[in-house]
Amino acid sequence: MDGSQTPAPFRDARYAPRRLDVERREDGTIVLTNPTPWSDSFLTTTAALDFWAAEAPDRVWLAERDGEGWRTLRYAEAHTRVAALAGALKTLDLPATRPLLILARNGIDHALISYAAMGIGTPIAPVSPQYGLGGADLARLEYACQVLQPAAVYADDAEAFSGALAAPFLAGLPVIASRNPRSGDIPFAGALKSAPAAFTATPDDTAKLLLTSGSTGRPKAVICSHRNVSLNGAQITACYDDPDPPVVVNAAPWSHSLGANAILHMVLHRGGTLYIDAGQPVPGRFDETVRNLKEVSPTYHNMVPAGWGLFVTELERDEQLAQTFFAKVRVLQYGGASMAQSILDRVQAVATRVCGHRITFATGYGSTETGPTACNIHWHNARSGMCGLPVPGTSAKLVPVGEKHEIRVKGPQISPGYLGEPELSAAAFDEEGYYRLGDAARLADDADPQAGLVFDGRLVENFKLASGTFVAAGALRVAAVSAIGGAVSDAVVCGEGEEGVGLMLFLDPAYNARHTPAETRAAIEAGLARMNAASRGGGGRIWRAVILGGAPDAASGELTDKGYINQAMARGRRPTDLARLFAAEPDEGVMTF
Repeated sequence: MDGSQTPAPFRDARYAPRRLDVERREDGTIVLTNPTPWSDSFLTTTAALDFWAAEAPDRVWLAERDGEGWRTLRYAEAHTRVAALAGALKTLDLPATRPLLILARNGIDHALISYAAMGIGTPIAPVSPQYGLGGADLARLEYACQVLQPAAVYADDAEAFSGALAAPFLAGLPVIASRNPRSGDIPFAGALKSAPAAFTATPDDTAKLLLTSGSTGRPKAVICSHRNVSLNGAQITACYDDPDPPVVVNAAPWSHSLGANAILHMVLHRGGTLYIDAGQPVPGRFDETVRNLKEVSPTYHNMVPAGWGLFVTELERDEQLAQTFFAKVRVLQYGGASMAQSILDRVQAVATRVCGHRITFATGYGSTETGPTACNIHWHNARSGMCGLPVPGTSAKLVPVGEKHEIRVKGPQISPGYLGEPELSAAAFDEEGYYRLGDAARLADDADPQAGLVFDGRLVENFKLASGTFVAAGALRVAAVSAIGGAVSDAVVCGEGEEGVGLMLFLDPAYNARHTPAETRAAIEAGLARMNAASRGGGGRIWRAVILGGAPDAASGELTDKGYINQAMARGRRPTDLARLFAAEPDEGVMTF
């Protein structure tokens, strides 16, 4: 959009009024609290299913691809099937302290058995399908099972997970399989014929055990109680003044809290409809997402930044896709990582052209331990890099740490801690009971806290150069990708102990299909030169950059299920490129500034 013109108005997002209480302490600490009331009508994960099965029995809850069409599941039908599956699980006499391990991609059967197990007080433990699919390094799954100690397994396809199911660490466990059950497995279709069981879970029972990403060490199992999950859904709902159920198309994996809680359960909490997207936010696997969004007009759309980077190119070139997508959507959201402002601006330009409005771009902030949503943007916004403000019933405490402020949060959605790790659980909270996220945040406007919080980097990811200069790696990565524009899809920030900051760059396939290698390099050099010219120097300047071949590797965990790059792993997997980047005499492929 032309910055000299008045921006188009926002389409009404149907937000509730923004409310905030502010406490400023003598030591520089700032506490922000959202006093907006929220509903406690649903205190177990199946309470919402009970309600909507009675209130809107014929409304579609879930839909998944079935050839050229969709297989749909309505609320009343879902309730009946979940109760039958609960009866089947009851016959296994599973101990309440040991979970149902889930090896499955997102799907209707996956959702049904998840709510069935939770409904009878059996925790679920969905792990990334990458842990157990053919060709996977089963050491990650073995470690997960050591932590989780599952009592039974659900697999959407026993053949696809055959190696994992045959591993010694799963030997002897009962297995329920939707497709290709082995001899001795319990067919999912048969389990659906069981006598129904009542839902008996209590609010303080463990609903889910979700593994952390493990970006800073071995993953831990986060305890998510029914109360935590249910009230986070209520908190998100209270951010809106919107009686209509949401319509969502989403691919975020249910092995992570974003997909499992902020999408799947949020849709259930609000009585909405979720179209399960089997696409992935990587080149070559994104076509399915485009196909789905060409058919279904969502009212709310959430995608990781890598997905938005791919999607905006499709929106710009495909008028039918743009018309369908912007027909009803009221809120756009990104999560899992920071997003370049240039991508957000391009999306808004298409929206303005197609429907005459900008669409508010929100984001949520939090972690697996915080529900996941501790903060979000619940007002009209067109700025990237924000954290939002605390959701209703939540307090965010900004504690001075050097030149930054560490953000800590407290609220009813916060996990009590980690399975079997009492010392780690205790250490995760400060003396006032605030959970420590390990991130920094700052006020967007010191004089107006209601303007929101800005993400100020991962304190654990930042590093120092040889000179002692501090580098805020997360903020620098976003700034560099934004400055370069569409030529790159992502960047790995390097330079701990080195003379200057280096970048390892992943190219954007769509951009590079239209440009020569020389043009791409020129675009990168020009963008980083502009960024350096505007920088105040030190840790904000780029010293060197190198283009990587290929894309981030999802199978190794380098590209997480949520579509962002594990920076430490990316550096560790590319020692040759890292050495080239900081060589005393760099080769011609290394750009120097």
